[in-house]
Amino acid sequence: MTQTMANPLLSIRDLRIDVGKRAILEGVSLDIHAGEMVGLVGESGCGKSVTALSIMRLIAEPPMRVSGGQILFSGTDLLGLSEKALQKLRGDDIAMIFQEPMTSLNPVFTIGDQITEAVLLHRKVSDHDAKARAVELLTKVGIPAPAQALERYPHQLSGGQRQRVMIAIALACDPKLLVADEPTTALDVTVQAQILDLLDRLRRETGMAVLLITHDLGVVSQYCDRVAVMYGGRVVEEAPAEALFARPRHRYTEALLATIPAANPPGVELPAIGGTVPPPGQRPPGCTFHPRCHAMVEPCPKTMPELVGDTHKVRCWNPAS
Repeated sequence: MTQTMANPLLSIRDLRIDVGKRAILEGVSLDIHAGEMVGLVGESGCGKSVTALSIMRLIAEPPMRVSGGQILFSGTDLLGLSEKALQKLRGDDIAMIFQEPMTSLNPVFTIGDQITEAVLLHRKVSDHDAKARAVELLTKVGIPAPAQALERYPHQLSGGQRQRVMIAIALACDPKLLVADEPTTALDVTVQAQILDLLDRLRRETGMAVLLITHDLGVVSQYCDRVAVMYGGRVVEEAPAEALFARPRHRYTEALLATIPAANPPGVELPAIGGTVPPPGQRPPGCTFHPRCHAMVEPCPKTMPELVGDTHKVRCWNPAS
């Protein structure tokens, strides 16, 4: 999609989150427009899931605390809303799919109970209409015999079916923004493709925006309009997906893309990025990636570069050309 819209649906601006004196997120900024799917990628520990939970105001406060920045949704700063206002927003205008549906669904309630609860919480409808909406949602997400499925419990469904139920709950009130945190974790490849195709189709049909958090760059290249790459609690590169995969500029992004099997000849051992993501409190001065970087230059260990650029932004002293 083209980004001609002046005002983003969601605008994260210079967000900082601390645990004690340690920064978990450091100056994260990201815009998402209506109808687009944005991929947020990076290794484990880079801050992807914390960013997602921050949008929903679901981080554990304490020990975590927001120490700076804004999260603007349709122009309203979510960080300034009361808990009552947030409860109205969650599941209505903004919904989230979590990594593991078996721990997100309540094992002692039927699928029907859990979907209708989401509808009744935000819509003034009868129990009959809420049940009809639940059947409609299960049909939309591809659950066979949806009326019968309403009577089942989570353990009676497959992993793929449980994830479809989570999507149905998330879509119950037609959200404007869907945050999907590793929505295909632990699913086999065929089911992963079905779930991602479903999300892509639904956002095209409804116009909702999707923030897709994943470590799978193949998924990002196939489904996302734009990509933001995170490392050490910061966004280090952001670009349209096609541009980022054709010409990565940050050395970390370059290294990540080199690990994709499709980028290497068959039978060749995949390259690895040496070292590990430094945990909060142990991040080095300067560019956080510099101890692992093969293209380090004089300013890298001393000063953190700014995220600069227009449609293709990069935070790097020596970007790839």
